[in-house]
Amino acid sequence: MPFCRHRCGYCNFSVVSDRDDLIERYLRAIDQELARTVENFPPIDTLFIGGGTPTHLPVDALDRFLSRLADRFDLTGVREWSVEANPEDITDEKLSLLSVHGVNRISLGVQSFQNSKLTTLERGHRGDEAQQIVRQVAEHLDNVSIDLIFAAPGESLTNWRADLELACSLPIQHASTYALTFEKGTSFWTRKSRGDLVSLPEDDEIGMYDLAREMLGEAGLEHYEISSFGAPNKRCRHNLAYWRGDGWYAAGPGAAGFLGLNRTVNHRSTTTYLKRVEAGESPIAECETITREQWAREKAAFGVRMIDGVDLDEIRDDTGIDIEALCGDEINRLISLEMITRSASHIRLTPNGLHFADTVAAAFL
Repeated sequence: MPFCRHRCGYCNFSVVSDRDDLIERYLRAIDQELARTVENFPPIDTLFIGGGTPTHLPVDALDRFLSRLADRFDLTGVREWSVEANPEDITDEKLSLLSVHGVNRISLGVQSFQNSKLTTLERGHRGDEAQQIVRQVAEHLDNVSIDLIFAAPGESLTNWRADLELACSLPIQHASTYALTFEKGTSFWTRKSRGDLVSLPEDDEIGMYDLAREMLGEAGLEHYEISSFGAPNKRCRHNLAYWRGDGWYAAGPGAAGFLGLNRTVNHRSTTTYLKRVEAGESPIAECETITREQWAREKAAFGVRMIDGVDLDEIRDDTGIDIEALCGDEINRLISLEMITRSASHIRLTPNGLHFADTVAAAFL
């Protein structure tokens, strides 16, 4: 759902702002895309509506969209239905609507509770508003997740600690924490190139990451993936499917799907997506068939990001590829560098390896 109130300076997703005039066309188009998928659609285990901001839709449009999903697919077996939300868009009416339709998890783009940091990040809400919204959402749904950004320009460890303390005091079941990145094509990238924004030193970023692990863990949110923390039985099932390399369908601008060994990515432009679907054409912009070896390598690379680690024998059973035979030297090197540990066929990151997870993952690709 690509619509947003505005595009934040760090955002590199497929987003359109100030284009609510496209909403009705978009609802028709995505229904057309889903209709082409439904013929061979298996039972749905998880469903994730992201963006953009799905809750930016007016109540009537949101209701019709959710109703069409129920018409198209059998949702009776869905164990987790997540919807991303902007604190600015939350109302009791929308929350009741989501709950009635079966949504059982909300992911709130809080990013911070500090007003100065929110201003830097170009967010539209204030810290006290975000706290109130988290409590409001929790009154309707018992699985509330929040996103938090750290290592913003000018941020101190003390500021980040204050964000974490507030997060831990709220009725959340999950948190995702991300170091601010400056993506090419964003206004933050341009501002950094000009010297208007300065990234924090790597040591400060690592200190903030470790503080999040400590404080969120003490609050009962178990660290289960590099950026993800969840209460017992509240790990994000949908994201776990990505990290395990399972298959998933996708729809909408910029949506990436993985079925069998076929990887597809829809066109990122919302207007181009609309034109293609309305003309009866496929919205897919990129399509690639990967080898079973690539699949096995990716399952290892993404799987090792999970704190529980990954079992190389299971990857072999799933893909028919022996990762150890392909990457044995790299695995031994990572063990010698104390980045991973190994028990039988199971490998996992060490505390030190958590700081170099991308390096570890790259060794399998």
